[in-house]
Amino acid sequence: MTKRQIEIFTADCPLCDETVQMVQELTCPDCEVSVYNLRQEQEKAQQYGVNAVPAIAVNGKLVLTGKPNLEQLQAVGVGQPLN
Repeated sequence: MTKRQIEIFTADCPLCDETVQMVQELTCPDCEVSVYNLRQEQEKAQQYGVNAVPAIAVNGKLVLTGKPNLEQLQAVGVGQPLN
């Protein structure tokens, strides 16, 4: 069974920490979350076009930049079961 791949790009900032916590609280069994620090993963961030943090990619596509709210996360599939 495939899972929704959620990647979060951070830079050890308070907004990034809040975003990671919010995503982790929302995740369901169909979600797989990876967290990347820009200092260690600059090349990966460049591949996605990340130019601000926090940034969230879902299934290989950058979908949110900046601290999201609950509705934005749900709209991009975080915590939503796969159909």
